[in-house]
Amino acid sequence: MTPTAARRNSRKTELIILPPAPDFEWEIRLWQRGKRLVAGLDEAGRGAMAGPVSAGALIFPADPGLQAALEGLDDSKKLSPAARAAWAHSLKEIALAWGVGMATSEEIDALGIAPATRLAMVRALQAMRVEPEHLLIDFVRLTEVGISQDALIKGDSRSLSIAAASVLAKTARDAWMEAYEHEHPGYGFAQHKGYGTAAHRAAMQRLGLSAIHRRSFQWRRAEAVLK
Repeated sequence: MTPTAARRNSRKTELIILPPAPDFEWEIRLWQRGKRLVAGLDEAGRGAMAGPVSAGALIFPADPGLQAALEGLDDSKKLSPAARAAWAHSLKEIALAWGVGMATSEEIDALGIAPATRLAMVRALQAMRVEPEHLLIDFVRLTEVGISQDALIKGDSRSLSIAAASVLAKTARDAWMEAYEHEHPGYGFAQHKGYGTAAHRAAMQRLGLSAIHRRSFQWRRAEAVLK
C-alpha cells in the first residue's frame, strides 16, 4: 500500500464511529431488503511469516433477536484463546452454515498475499452447504465471486457476522499451526503461530527456514534475520 493510500484509509477509519461491540446493524439492513442469507467473511494469518492464511465464512439465521445470545462475541484479536475456542464451538451450533478455507504458504509465494487471501475466502464459501445472497467482508473486496458484497473498514468490530468469521478463521489456523509444531519442533509455532516474534526470529536464525515459511512474504526481513 502506498503512503498516499495509507493516509486515505486512515482518514476513512477516523470517520467511522465504531459501536461498543459488533452488532447486526448491517445484517438487519440487508435482511429487511430481502437478503436473508448474509455471510460474514474474515481472514487470519495475513501478517504471519509462516503457515497458511485462513478465512472463515458464516451465515447467521436472519433473526435480530439472536444478538442477545451473541453478547461477548468480538473481533477474534480481542478475545482470549479460551474464549475463541468456546465461541468457535457455539457459533458452529448457531449458524445456518459455516466454512473455513486456507491458502498454503506455497500458494502465498506463487500468488502474493492479497490474491491468496481472496483464494482462502473463496474456499471458505465453497465449504459452506448454503450459498449466500450477500457478503459482509472485513476490508477485502472479493471480485472472484459474483455475489453482492460490502467491504467494511474495521468490519470485525462492526458486524457480528464478520466477527464470527474471524473467530472461525483464527481458531482453525491456530490449530493447524499447533499441529505443525509436532512435525517441526523447535520453531515455537504452537506459541507464536508463525508471526514475527523475537522467539520466532531466534529460531529461524538457529534452524533456518522450515517448509512452511513464506519465501516471498516478508522475505527480506527473514533474510536479514538469517545473516
